[in-house]
Amino acid sequence: MKTDASLLGAGTLRAGDAEMRGTDGIIPDKRIRAVITMSGNIPVKDRRLFHTGPPPVVFTGQDQATQLGKVLGRKANVISLPEGIHGLSVRAAISTLGQMGAKTVLIEGGAMLNYAALSEGVVDEIYHTIAPKVSGERGSASLADGPRPLGGPFLMLKLLECHAADTGEVFLRYEVGQEGEWKSRN
Repeated sequence: MKTDASLLGAGTLRAGDAEMRGTDGIIPDKRIRAVITMSGNIPVKDRRLFHTGPPPVVFTGQDQATQLGKVLGRKANVISLPEGIHGLSVRAAISTLGQMGAKTVLIEGGAMLNYAALSEGVVDEIYHTIAPKVSGERGSASLADGPRPLGGPFLMLKLLECHAADTGEVFLRYEVGQEGEWKSRN
């Protein structure tokens, strides 16, 4: 999937070394790479995101913006966001990315960022990959994790695409919405 921007959760950045490359494996000059962090606690020194390609955008709370801006200097463009329903406003981050020229945004977050984005209604589609691996550990990764159900009790998804790879992975693409909406669109 080709997008104009990526929004990565700080927890995902802390857990790995995401560079947020495009579909062809390069970092296009015009692609916006962004991180969202409520705490301002993000690794910089050993993360390629801050040393490869154009400087990323770092969204944070108003209380952390000045200090984080000093820490990051020219390595990133720090922008403060208002609080949303669950943490920082993902809607405000998406809007800001839109003002910067992004028409499509890929949210590459963990369960908390995904929950916030879904609860704020800013997700049109979900791309989900099932890998041939099982953890079994209590509290292991979830697609969305928050204080209450996203729907009544489920957020409805409509399957748009499904294909399996030789690696055993299954790639799924869903539309997010209400079942009644799909019946009226088809």
